[in-house]
Amino acid sequence: MENDKKAGPLTGCTFIEIEGIGPGPFAGMMLSDMGATVIVIERPDGNDSIDLADKDILKRGKQSIAVDLKSDKGRDLVLQLIAKADGLIEGMRPGVMERLGLGPDACLGVNPKLVYGRMTGWGQTGPMSERAGHDINYIGLSGALWYAGKPGDAPFAPPTLAGDIGGGATYLVIGLLAGVLNAKANGQGQVVDANIVDGSANMMNLILSMVANNMASFNRGQSILDGPHWFDSYKTSDNKAVTVGPLESKFYHIMLDALGLGEDDDFKQQFDPSLWPKQKQKLQQIFAAHTQAHWDQVFAGRDACYAPVLSPQQAAQHEHNQQRGYYFEKDGILQAAAAPRFSQTPSFDKGDIALRGADSQRILHTLGLSDNDINDLVDEGIVGLR
Repeated sequence: MENDKKAGPLTGCTFIEIEGIGPGPFAGMMLSDMGATVIVIERPDGNDSIDLADKDILKRGKQSIAVDLKSDKGRDLVLQLIAKADGLIEGMRPGVMERLGLGPDACLGVNPKLVYGRMTGWGQTGPMSERAGHDINYIGLSGALWYAGKPGDAPFAPPTLAGDIGGGATYLVIGLLAGVLNAKANGQGQVVDANIVDGSANMMNLILSMVANNMASFNRGQSILDGPHWFDSYKTSDNKAVTVGPLESKFYHIMLDALGLGEDDDFKQQFDPSLWPKQKQKLQQIFAAHTQAHWDQVFAGRDACYAPVLSPQQAAQHEHNQQRGYYFEKDGILQAAAAPRFSQTPSFDKGDIALRGADSQRILHTLGLSDNDINDLVDEGIVGLR
């Protein structure tokens, strides 16, 4: 299937995305950002869950066709698209795609090289596989939520980042790309079972390595990455916040010097957990005495592992992010640019947001359907046009 994008390392690859929410569409956006053609199969009558319409950044650069998957004709149209694709993304509960006649057996039957990417929370099997859930539930079960928050408080992590995006979408993209490489080498497609519990649990291996080496603890607030005074965020006098994280001794001493604590006996011992509460209390008082802008100036040019805590709007205005062009605004919508960056095949991250059914006619033309054929399908409610 022809890809009309002119940049990106995945130019020439095509992925079919079955309409969903969260990690599946995010994975599709990542593939689209890298140059792939991503065709979203959407319901003609709209999504009964979360429909962000023309503000859905996850649909940037994609194409949309509205098809009734519950009809035989609609299913056959989708299978024709799948026959020409490199991969597929679906985020239904286990068994739903099979009931629609679009499970792995049916899709690999028309395209043996297809990489069939399945995105769920709990996984395709197991006693919880068919239960409802969302990001916070999955990372709660996987252990990834454990270290989020202060000791004594119920854990809470930034919504969607550790689960939907980190353990979900990212692992799905890795699985799809690995599967596509394998299929191009030996002609054999396969199913990728990507799920948030597996992925977010896998993300714990660095911390588990630290626990095994007595550098971290399973008790919250007693590890070097969630307990020390030198690895935390602190409120400033203008009700903003800053972060410090000088793990290495040389950076720790630079931080102390910047704060006027270089000769303070209370801070000589960096790694003594019994001293951390007192040291943290003193840093709280110091940082609370001045504004965030003041601390930005104090730490400017110093290797103290320091950064302010910014809102997305503030981050977009920060000198570093502006110089790298990481945020941009299009049609009044603030967006983050594609990542990672490529030296020879720049990512494609500023495409228009695909509107439901906007590309139906053009996509169906690629399957050989005439305008009359398409109009008949529209009249039958099988295809939607915008």
